[in-house]
Amino acid sequence: MSDDAVAGLVDDLYDAVGLLRRRSRRLVGAPLPELALSGAQLELMRVVRRSPGVTVAEAARVLGLAPNTVSTLVGQLVAMEVLVRSRDLADRRLARLELTPRAREGLEQWRDRRSQATAAVLAQLPEDERARLAAALPTIARIAVGLPDTQEQAPVVEPTGADSSAAPIPDTRISASLVADSPRQPALEGHA
Repeated sequence: MSDDAVAGLVDDLYDAVGLLRRRSRRLVGAPLPELALSGAQLELMRVVRRSPGVTVAEAARVLGLAPNTVSTLVGQLVAMEVLVRSRDLADRRLARLELTPRAREGLEQWRDRRSQATAAVLAQLPEDERARLAAALPTIARIAVGLPDTQEQAPVVEPTGADSSAAPIPDTRISASLVADSPRQPALEGHA
């Protein structure tokens, strides 16, 4: 695949994912519209919803964020009264995160609205297209996990084709819950 074709594929991937998120957001709105949650706050709440009792360090690993960044988000969400932070009974050094009942209900209703709308469109696709989409999800997750955390870690890719110095995409099984808010799999599965 030529460099131009790869660049086009990158653009198409981001365009498609962005369009899906924007259309979904316009259709179903926000889970708790009165709070005007940031994207990062909402992502953390989704992790806690999928994995009640998750620690800050575990949530940081799932989100690909620094633990101190997640701690800041936790403080904001606790102040908004949508997240509860409590000490682990077995290890007092650990804080466990739980959603409040109101936040959990709002997130679940939002997820259900989004899932129903998307499922209706997926049902209209031919079976082979749905199968290709399902087969692509682990690859999309591997791409996301393979991205470096910072610009300083990003390899410089020369425009001459394959770059042997670029870090390979991790060959790891990634749960689809990293790319979709799936109630079937816990967010931490495969990330121990």
